[in-house]
Amino acid sequence: MILRASLLLAVAVSGLAPGSADSRPRDREQDAAFRATQDGSFVPLRQIEARIVPQMRGFTYLGPELDPSAGRYRLKFMRGPQVVWIDVDARTGQVLGKSGF
Repeated sequence: MILRASLLLAVAVSGLAPGSADSRPRDREQDAAFRATQDGSFVPLRQIEARIVPQMRGFTYLGPELDPSAGRYRLKFMRGPQVVWIDVDARTGQVLGKSGF
């Protein structure tokens, strides 16, 4: 019984390790966004969100993704089972496209 509990604990703890590795790409994404915002290449994300999120009434804002090489933010929203993405040019803040409607 003790051996079984120890084994289950070991499996549970080992399952936590991949989670920390998953956060690494997000860190690099944030670093790229910070540098580009600081040097004036990108519009600040908060400024983009302040303009777009209020237009999405009835949707829950789940957050952004950044493709730094394309200079594009993808804002993700959800209402019930419906998922909607708004693609925004990070350099200009202009909406490039919408999908999921």
